Amino acid sequence: MSLPRLRTLLPGSPRTLLWRIFLLVAVLMLASVAVWSAIFSHFDQLNRGRQTAQTVVSIINLTRTALLNADPALRKDLLLDLATLEGIRIYPAEAEDKTTPLEDTAVLRRVMADVRLQLGADTRFASSWEGLPGFWVSFRIEADDTTEHSDFWVMLPSDRIIRPHALEWMWWGAAALSLAMLGAYMIVSRLNRPLKALAAAARTVGRGEVPPRQSENGPTELADLAHAFNQMSNDLQQLDADRALILAGVSHDLRTPLARLRLGVEMCGADPADVDAMVSDIEDMDRIIGQFLEFSRIDGGETLCPLDLGELADELSALYARRGMNVSVRHDGKPVALARPQALRRAVTNLIENAINYAGAPPELEVRTEEGRMALHVLDRGPGIPPEETEKVKRPFTRLEAARSNTKGSGLGLAIVDRIVRGQYGEFRLAARPGGGLDAAILLQSAPKNPS
Repeated sequence: MSLPRLRTLLPGSPRTLLWRIFLLVAVLMLASVAVWSAIFSHFDQLNRGRQTAQTVVSIINLTRTALLNADPALRKDLLLDLATLEGIRIYPAEAEDKTTPLEDTAVLRRVMADVRLQLGADTRFASSWEGLPGFWVSFRIEADDTTEHSDFWVMLPSDRIIRPHALEWMWWGAAALSLAMLGAYMIVSRLNRPLKALAAAARTVGRGEVPPRQSENGPTELADLAHAFNQMSNDLQQLDADRALILAGVSHDLRTPLARLRLGVEMCGADPADVDAMVSDIEDMDRIIGQFLEFSRIDGGETLCPLDLGELADELSALYARRGMNVSVRHDGKPVALARPQALRRAVTNLIENAINYAGAPPELEVRTEEGRMALHVLDRGPGIPPEETEKVKRPFTRLEAARSNTKGSGLGLAIVDRIVRGQYGEFRLAARPGGGLDAAILLQSAPKNPS
């Protein structure tokens, strides 16, 4: 049965490996205990029935012999001693006696069959006689005259005949089962702990950070998995270093001839319109090279520190105001987040440039608290992005030609923003703005407050 099918049948089933394995082991243990209990009870019934029947026959034979051989004058005292010392009571049996039959169980059926085989087929049994509870069995005392006989009821203590349910072994069984389940939980949790650590390390890799080295101790399979993960992490770090080195070399090797090419174009004496077009193309190539370099950088060596997002938004607004662009800012209070200042500045600048290029006008910046985190929104009135494409455009080298006709750039702008934000334990969201346009939001963790 497939996993989705199992979840349909058991909608409340746990999703974690720890609880799934633990519950499976617990169910198997309970089933094992139940099966062994049933097997023991089945094979124990025959012996219990025979032993109980032999006990009943022996007590009745001894009682009958004692009554026959006792002095008639002393029979009353004998009956009193039997009732007082042994709990055995004897009463005359009549046809109209009010009795209650015994329970219909396998053990009692075996007892009645064996007793009747030895005492006679007319032996009767009852669980109460004239309202007196007990284990009642009838027997007959033959007189010298074979045509005369007397029937009696003998009451035997129930605890001697019907063995009560053995609660003690149930408690011991429950204790053993609890210990076994505790051991199973400890074993499964020991297996689950390194898996959780690997999952956390994988999320760290997904944020573009270097995860801690995983312990390679424990079972062979988990040790092999941890070793493979550590090797993968080292390979990714080496790959990132090689990529940064290659891109840095490409930048150095390309920007120098591009500068010479631009100088040559400006001095060639060609038509000014043609010169401007060629210079614009050279600038586009230089900008694309800069985007490649920016994408290759992770955090620039910065550490997370408290940063006032309102001050960052005001600073960027003043910077664009000097360029003749009005970037309005709205924020309340002092929204302080944990961030890498220069990396976050590059991310917000990319969003502002993206809005200017595609929306045709400077965006609005809004800083507020959202879902317990600090949020910086870049709002424009451009064509926007279809909801089904918001995750796709975060991938490198992705552009939406149908929505935005500007083909400049390499398609790394939003990918750079997403990479920077994820590296700061944040979240980058793209959504439609009410009234038209795009709402690009950066959500970061709030900085801890300093104790007063």
